[in-house]
Amino acid sequence: QVQLVESGGGLVQPGGSLRLSCAASGSTFGIVTMGWYRQAPGKQRELVATVTSEASTNYADSVKGRFTISRDYAKNTVYLQMNSLKPEDTAVYYCNTEARRNGVLFRYWGQGTQVTVSS
Repeated sequence: QVQLVESGGGLVQPGGSLRLSCAASGSTFGIVTMGWYRQAPGKQRELVATVTSEASTNYADSVKGRFTISRDYAKNTVYLQMNSLKPEDTAVYYCNTEARRNGVLFRYWGQGTQVTVSS
């Protein structure tokens, strides 16, 4: 099992910045991808950004140029720097990781952290 602990959410004004962190612990062997998803009220959970073990990144079109994902491989921690925040970025942000063991892909989720963008 992998445990994910997120931090860094909160209330910010439009145009502001926040930095989310997610630390993985437990059976971290075989972690391939770490990333962030979000879910706004009444909407489906959607991908925000991911980073692979080869440092390849992927972003949702809606956050490109504003959000930056990074990863500390030694600490099994992933970060999401969010700049130029908009009200539509308001959501619960979930950390996600994928680990491959013996050819089987396992997915794990954090408990979520609320991000609210409002004046």
